[in-house]
Amino acid sequence: MSHVEDAATLPVTWWKSSASTAQSDCVEFGIVDPGMVAVRDSKSPHGPALLLPRGPVTELITALKEGVL
Repeated sequence: MSHVEDAATLPVTWWKSSASTAQSDCVEFGIVDPGMVAVRDSKSPHGPALLLPRGPVTELITALKEGVL
């Protein structure tokens, strides 16, 4: 796992869940390349972002949607 200090410097389009609140208390995701996903705190767009392999992130989101986690 790696990271960048300023998530706003990544050339990605960020998105968050449609179920997030108006206060933006959620995480946002952006596709860095076909195998890498960036994750940041929506309240801190210029803060750090984690860079994670796409496969495990997809598995996590699927498990959350299915109520496994």
